[in-house]
Amino acid sequence: MGVPVGDPQVGLRGRGRELAALERVLARARSGCSAVLVLRGEAGIGKTALLDHTQRRAAGFRVAGVAGVESEMELPFASLHQLCGPMLDRLRDLPGPQREALSVAFGLQEGQAPNRFLVGLAVLGLLAGATEDQPLACLVDDAQWLDDGSLQVLAFAARRLMAESVALVFALRDSGGAHALSGLPELTVEGLSETDARALLASAVRAPLDPLVRDRIVAEARGNPMALLHLPQAPAELAGGFWLPGGRPVVSRIEDAFHQQFRSLPQDSQRLVLTAAAEPTGDASLLWRAAGAQGITVDAAAPAEASVLVEFGTRIRFHHPLVRSAVYRGTSAPDRRAAHRALAEATDPDLDPDRRAWHRAHAAGGPDESVAVGLEHSADRARGRGGSAAEAAFLQGAAESTPDPARRVTRALAAAEAHIDAGGADRARTMLATAEAGPLDDPQRARLERLRARLVFSQVRGGDAPRLLLEAAHRLAPVDAALARDTLLEALGAAIFAGRLGGGPGQREVAEAARAGPPPPTPPRMVDVLLDGMASRIIDGHAAGAEALRRALHLVRQEQRSGASDTDKRWLWLAFRVAPEPLAPDLWDDDAWQDLATGAVGLAREAGALGVLPMALTYQACFDVHTGEFDTAAALIDEATAISEATGGAPMMYTSLLLGAWRAQESQALELIGTTVQEVVARGEGRSLGLAEYATALLNNGLGRYDAALAAATRASTYEDLGFFGWALAELVEAAVRGGQPEAAASALNTLTERTRASGTEWALGVGACSRALLSDGKAAEALYREAIEHLGCCRVAVQLARARLLYGEWLRRRNRRQESRGQLGPAYEVFSRIGADGFAERARRELLATGETVRKRTLGAVAGLTSQEAQIARLARDGNTNPEIAAQLFISPRTVEWHLGNVFTKLGVSSRRHLRTVLSPSQPPGTRVP
Repeated sequence: MGVPVGDPQVGLRGRGRELAALERVLARARSGCSAVLVLRGEAGIGKTALLDHTQRRAAGFRVAGVAGVESEMELPFASLHQLCGPMLDRLRDLPGPQREALSVAFGLQEGQAPNRFLVGLAVLGLLAGATEDQPLACLVDDAQWLDDGSLQVLAFAARRLMAESVALVFALRDSGGAHALSGLPELTVEGLSETDARALLASAVRAPLDPLVRDRIVAEARGNPMALLHLPQAPAELAGGFWLPGGRPVVSRIEDAFHQQFRSLPQDSQRLVLTAAAEPTGDASLLWRAAGAQGITVDAAAPAEASVLVEFGTRIRFHHPLVRSAVYRGTSAPDRRAAHRALAEATDPDLDPDRRAWHRAHAAGGPDESVAVGLEHSADRARGRGGSAAEAAFLQGAAESTPDPARRVTRALAAAEAHIDAGGADRARTMLATAEAGPLDDPQRARLERLRARLVFSQVRGGDAPRLLLEAAHRLAPVDAALARDTLLEALGAAIFAGRLGGGPGQREVAEAARAGPPPPTPPRMVDVLLDGMASRIIDGHAAGAEALRRALHLVRQEQRSGASDTDKRWLWLAFRVAPEPLAPDLWDDDAWQDLATGAVGLAREAGALGVLPMALTYQACFDVHTGEFDTAAALIDEATAISEATGGAPMMYTSLLLGAWRAQESQALELIGTTVQEVVARGEGRSLGLAEYATALLNNGLGRYDAALAAATRASTYEDLGFFGWALAELVEAAVRGGQPEAAASALNTLTERTRASGTEWALGVGACSRALLSDGKAAEALYREAIEHLGCCRVAVQLARARLLYGEWLRRRNRRQESRGQLGPAYEVFSRIGADGFAERARRELLATGETVRKRTLGAVAGLTSQEAQIARLARDGNTNPEIAAQLFISPRTVEWHLGNVFTKLGVSSRRHLRTVLSPSQPPGTRVP
């Protein structure tokens, strides 16, 4: 926090709105609920003063604070460690995996690289534990300069805090763009009104001020309090009563004012303040060791403190972050290097080797191999602590410090790959350019092209990614056959995602390149079996490739169950994205789907894989939609969305499309479909466009709008999107039959039948039989409907079983076999009503009424009044999970679980966990036959 100068209320003039908001945050935390607020605004606008005020007002709170420092953004979890340091006495109270993850992240112990979710859970537990005796206020200044790991973890915690007495306030310099804290409650701190600006200026300037100068200062400052308080301290700009604005930003002129104050200090005081500015931790003992190495005595501190720029105590505190930046940026490069050199010498190489390497790098006047080696070692340690962004930054520093051009290429490629994995696209491009400027051999050139293609694929799954990845695979083939096959699988995945919108090589071209490319090793790896199986499916067709696909899926399931090594896990994630997600549904294999979905979620939770867990949860949710567990699916979608928001990722809306279509929430579903279409077209993700058309067909079939369903299903099936092409064909058959277009239905049925028979699963055979029944009559139709119900009753896909009963009941009713039709329509209506498939439920209700049946009013289930998260927690508690176990699964604190369960008990009218079994029926066991 900043150092108060004079009356602390001076900087709060005209801030009634902001002060009221901060009082509400503290009041909410006092009441036992968490509260988060992000203060956004330009530099000098008063955010630090507001944080200082919050600290003074937090009577009875435990207060923890940290301020981001731009130069420290490369050090992993540095800011988080500083914030949580006073709470580490509670580290022993955390569950073992969380305690170990946080200890490794903070460098307190050696261990495997921790994942950020475990670190985030540990911080969540630490913050919750710190509130046992009193509320906690966490104040974070200059959040835009926190290191990436710290910011992601704090953003995660801010979104998961709920029933803890924590007030978390961020101050963020407004850059106008998206940020990890985007979406959290925020308040923009704006400039002061002209009246308040004049009053603040008058308090800062004791001598009479020419009215023209005063008016010009007020106009140029645009209500910025820091400008009003400090610009008048630059007498040269006021000389003679004239104001010379110079056309520069306010922040730049404020820094100039601070720098003039700094330059007015004695020489040794300037060197001391510069050294303090170069060391972000504020460690006083370290500063004085570095000062001693430069021959600076303690007497140099007095003039600096008298200038009110900095305060020397047990910690070094600058009046404002702009003071630090003004001192550091305004000083010559040789002076900065001298300060860093002294700090490097003063830093213990055993206790803090990374900070020492960092100072040595900034002290170097040019490339230095010993500096580069030190930074490489720091990168290794950062990777071990889970600081992926820090690893990438250290590797980049190593590359830039390397004098030998050939070695610089190797390090630049390593840095580029690390930046891609850390999500640093711009820095990755810089490192690729650095590598390309050096002497590249053939393997390095091939690796560079692959990294460039991976960078494109990491940002846009479709677009140009298939072509770039395929070209990289061709270049790799003669120099690294295994990496070439890895790249071919990535290229095939990119082509699948691009689908109908792909402008480059399509699925078939990539598959043919894979078949003609380097042969797999002996024995083949999982990635090799997947690549060959998918190539067979695409080139040879569904019927011929089905067996190869089954082998590939079987191997992925085996790898998933056995627990892959760290090296193999990356390919498990790629296999999950490229293979099971489209292929298990493509084979109508609900056994494989359930196994892979639950396994992927479990593995992602255990590993805390930030980028994969939302995808795995969405995949699981899609399976739950098909099994009729709509509430569970909605809870998983909510969780996936919350995690994506917490990590700065884009929410995955695909399963939401299907859920909205099944629930027949027409306006919301159509709006979501429309938004998704716009987004995926812009990204070139044609497969998602096919999914949107399928969802539209499903929605309209449920509503009985068969012409609209037929049009959408026709669009969906114009391109063979793996995973739901067969689903779209089934919708097309029903819509065409009901819409009076039997020729269109027959054409789609031929393709569908070939696929369902090749798959051979109960689900596939049931869908095939039901679709054939629609185009049949008499005894043949009846036999096919019964066959469909028989098959679908032996698998997990409850929604399709209910649809088969509905279609059979409709067929029976049209033949005046009313009693028999009720035997099918009644169970269909009960299932659709219970799960919330309102469109199909209404179809079944109308048919029942037409048979003369009195349809009972739909009753809501026990969970209808619960939120999606309450329902999920209730089910986990029903199944015997403890509060800490539930908290670990859902990435919330045990106290939040307890709070939610209290709401659940009240809504369900029960008093204990054991009563949940009586009001929440367990899910239908897999494979249970439905009569």
